[in-house]
Amino acid sequence: MSTVDDTLHSSVPLSDPAVDATQSTEVSVVMPCLDEADTLATCIQKARAAMEAHGIRGEIVVADNGSTDGSIDIAEQIGARVVHVAESGYGAALRGGIEASRGRYVVMGDADDSYDFGEIPRFVKLLRDGFDLVQGCRLPRGGGVIVRGAMPWLHERIGNPMFSFLVRRMFKAPINDVYCGLRGFSRAAYDELDLRCSGMEFATEMVIKNSLFKKSIAEISITLHPDGRVAHRPHLRTFRDGWRTLRFFLLYSPRWLFLVPGLFLVLLGILGYALAMPGITIWGATLDAHTLLFSSLAILLGYQAVQFAVFAKTFAVAEGLLPRDSRLDMLLSVATVERGLVAGAIGFITGCILLGLAVNEWRLVSFGALDYARTMRLVIPGVMLSALGCQTVLSGFFVSILGMARKAR
Repeated sequence: MSTVDDTLHSSVPLSDPAVDATQSTEVSVVMPCLDEADTLATCIQKARAAMEAHGIRGEIVVADNGSTDGSIDIAEQIGARVVHVAESGYGAALRGGIEASRGRYVVMGDADDSYDFGEIPRFVKLLRDGFDLVQGCRLPRGGGVIVRGAMPWLHERIGNPMFSFLVRRMFKAPINDVYCGLRGFSRAAYDELDLRCSGMEFATEMVIKNSLFKKSIAEISITLHPDGRVAHRPHLRTFRDGWRTLRFFLLYSPRWLFLVPGLFLVLLGILGYALAMPGITIWGATLDAHTLLFSSLAILLGYQAVQFAVFAKTFAVAEGLLPRDSRLDMLLSVATVERGLVAGAIGFITGCILLGLAVNEWRLVSFGALDYARTMRLVIPGVMLSALGCQTVLSGFFVSILGMARKAR
């Protein structure tokens, strides 16, 4: 974590949005706006005052997302540049504002007066020092302060700490407050990451992709103040946005969504087979054909989940959603289509042999009644191996198709 002082001084004046766009702009302050008339002027004035006091040449961009309460007039009257964003959503508004910005660095923050834009120079200091992302932290764990009434108890004590823990655990992001909306970043790094979310997940997508693509990240402790708006409720919806965040985490982590559960199911199924094939009795319960059925289901589902992990990771890398992974490269170099065909054929043929033996057992009793406890030990693994063989062949071709797009990049 990095700390900075507030002694940033320069002879360069604050730029006026009305001047020629070719004039150098170091910092663009971007504020998403949807009916923020209560607090927008205060936020703009604080940002302007902070940049003027520290000689930062900058601009203030208000990314309007369809305001009807006079927010646009307020922003224009006090000198901010308004960008109209037709696509609805927090992330869409920010993307539109950032893409229209002119600065080398961008500082984004909500226009509800919960963040102190007087902190801008601290963010700029670390950006000048070379950090790609400077993340604010409101939570006490990272040294932040939450003024009484500024954040719902459920968010402060459960939601934010939990999701911040997950982003550290799943994506190795060195931050303590993944949701903090006051942050600064290099425009060059932002353009490289190609962020795509249009909703509240935009904030977490930024943190996750910066971490995955090995960008330099710093964190600054800040103070969160109560929302200053009185005309309408906050835009955040606790459970809806919490679920969308969790869903996004899983989508960006094929390992935790597919691979880990898949391997667990496969191992569980193998254990079931090891106990049921010899008919072992545990605590008075004899494991037999029904155990084989459950074990086969676990193996089939687990194997499919592992395949989906490979599919998802290959596609995500090809699309630039995730960085290249040396482990995936090694896997794809070993698990070629030809080897997949051979392995799949062996599995399918083995399964067919077991099924053939079961049919022969039926023939030996003149196609009459069978000893199902015996024959199901042939039928169940035979069906499973035949299915696994077919899946292996088909998945080999599918991964190869995905890999073609990957190689093209």
